Amino acid sequence: MTIEANAHTAHRRPTLSRKVRAYVSLTKPRVMELLLVTTAPTMFLAARGVPDLWLVFWTMLGGAMSAGAASAFNCYIDRDIDRLMKRTSTRPLVTGELSDREALVFSWTLAVLSTAVLGFLVNWLSAALSVVAILIYVCVYTLWLKRRTPQNIVWGGSAGAMPVLIGWAGVTGSLAWAPVILFMVIFLWTPPHYWPLSMKYRDDYDAAEVPMLAVVRGRTVVGLQVVLYAWATLVCSLLLIPVAHMGPLYTVVALAGGVWFVVESHRLYSRAIRHVEQVQPMRVFHSSITYLTLLFIAVGIDPLLPQVFTLSL
Repeated sequence: MTIEANAHTAHRRPTLSRKVRAYVSLTKPRVMELLLVTTAPTMFLAARGVPDLWLVFWTMLGGAMSAGAASAFNCYIDRDIDRLMKRTSTRPLVTGELSDREALVFSWTLAVLSTAVLGFLVNWLSAALSVVAILIYVCVYTLWLKRRTPQNIVWGGSAGAMPVLIGWAGVTGSLAWAPVILFMVIFLWTPPHYWPLSMKYRDDYDAAEVPMLAVVRGRTVVGLQVVLYAWATLVCSLLLIPVAHMGPLYTVVALAGGVWFVVESHRLYSRAIRHVEQVQPMRVFHSSITYLTLLFIAVGIDPLLPQVFTLSL
């Protein structure tokens, strides 16, 4: 074998650090971060104060592993279309940094460990909800809906809303109307969050024959649907005020942040119906992330304020 061939082989042989990065990439860390942002504040609301921090840690760890498992299964199942899309062309199963078998074993390992962590160190209701979340994302969204209907992200988004139920169950061992409302907020928020992204990468989804709404109906219809779902998200977020007895902080953030989200959605729709060449869908995408983050920060801080004021008196 020539020196050049040896060098080429050595270059292709993955190092430990590259392997680790590849496995981390399978879990889609950015998606995981957003899911965890909704879990911890819900636990504070459920406790009406500061919950046991070890309980928060184990719930967050188990939830992170559960979300990572679902994402890894998704990467394994979608490896064929990931090869056709520029946005996903650097995923480890496309580049060959991980084999299909490695990804599948990793997915199952994370799924089992997440269930064990939640079951033994939190409670079995949170573990069961975690399993349901994985099944929805993998079986309902990835295997069934994604390649069949433009409504895929609507129903698949329910998996991303499960962490609030898991967090609430972790603290209380039960469910109530407050976490159901938070579940619906994320469920309604997901389409206006994700559809603008699908507008930007419309050509990718078209090449992979994935029937995202932007592919089958066009950006005017997408813009209108984004507006409708943004309004629904705002209204749903306000339902938490009487149900969970939320205070002025949450009320102000829910109103102001929701109005901002709606305005950005209307701006997208306005540009779409006027056939402006650059509709700037990613502006709504990034706004939606900021909105949801601020909303759940308010969910977590709002129940702490009465205690803070009591201690200061």
